Amino acid sequence: MKTIAFLLHNNFEQAEYEEVNNKLKDKGYKTLLITTNKDKEVQAMQQDVDKGDTFTADIFAREANVEDYDALVLPGGTVNADTIRGNEEAHRIINAINDAGKPLAAICHAPWVLINTGIAKGKTLTSYQSLQTDLENAGANYVDKTVQIDGNLISSRNPDDIGNFADAIDKALS
Repeated sequence: MKTIAFLLHNNFEQAEYEEVNNKLKDKGYKTLLITTNKDKEVQAMQQDVDKGDTFTADIFAREANVEDYDALVLPGGTVNADTIRGNEEAHRIINAINDAGKPLAAICHAPWVLINTGIAKGKTLTSYQSLQTDLENAGANYVDKTVQIDGNLISSRNPDDIGNFADAIDKALS
């Protein structure tokens, strides 16, 4: 059974974790939640404004062994993505997944992280609309599409794209 890891901090967009996670579990994948937070209890948000549910991470980022995962998903949420993009442990995991050529999927604000890790440069990506200039300034080619695939990178714009996003992750692992 293939394992898909989700990496997040706090104040992530609930749908981009929970719905994607559920869809991938329904397709037969084992999933795991990794956090860079100091506590395993992580707070979800609804549309970046209202508190959502809390979830319990399986492991801390410092304990993560990327050889155990077949793909990595980065949920969005403005505060979550902004925190992750400055986190060294997150960068270690993301770069190792990318270097191994494993599917690396980022939705909404999560492609911000791909800028800070250097992965975005020269790639064609989509994201939440407000990241277009940031991605272009980082040397990426921005497209406004439900799902954009560039090599092992899978990106999507927002929670409306979750179905297609999960299907693209599944297809990349098939």
